[in-house]
Amino acid sequence: RAVQLLTESKRDSGEADFVIQDAGWIGGQHRMTRPLSNDLRERVVVAIAAGESCRTVAARFGIAVSSAVKWSQRYRASGSVAPGKMGGHRKRVLEPHRAFIVERINQTPHLSLHRLKDELAARGVKVSHDTVWQFLRREGLRFKKNSVGP
Repeated sequence: RAVQLLTESKRDSGEADFVIQDAGWIGGQHRMTRPLSNDLRERVVVAIAAGESCRTVAARFGIAVSSAVKWSQRYRASGSVAPGKMGGHRKRVLEPHRAFIVERINQTPHLSLHRLKDELAARGVKVSHDTVWQFLRREGLRFKKNSVGP
């Protein structure tokens, strides 16, 4: 047991290649947590409006000071403490060109994604092949490039 603790101690101190933070770390983007309840937000805003400082209110309710400040600002600006939209605020680049894409697929069922991407680029819409694929998938537009016959 003592040898095991010594070995673990060396690993933790950086003397070995293994570091605690590496254990089980997959990386990539992590999901955000959900917003705190509107009830809590309202209680925080009411306490701040009653004259308490943001720091004392944050400590009392166990939230970050920045959250108390932002919720108070949001309430003064909009009259609501409800959280804003979370996540993808990405606009759909190919949505205005849906009619063109559908027409091209109907005219040429064997059209490849790369060819469709090139035709869109000729119209001034520069997107990746993955963007075209995701658009087709999301819109339910399917076509077969090759049909396998007997």
